[in-house]
Amino acid sequence: MSVSQSEERRPVTVAGISMRELLASCACADAVSRPPRAPELPVKPAEQARKAA
Repeated sequence: MSVSQSEERRPVTVAGISMRELLASCACADAVSRPPRAPELPVKPAEQARKAA
């Protein structure tokens, strides 16, 4: 029994998960696994004057 061309070109799906779903889950896992950014401290006017000089 031979395999038709349409069956031969079909992308392989492992365990019913599409590549789009896999990439989305990886992006979500990356975002969740990173710690939150520290809040930026307000710059005092004296420090701004030093930086400008």
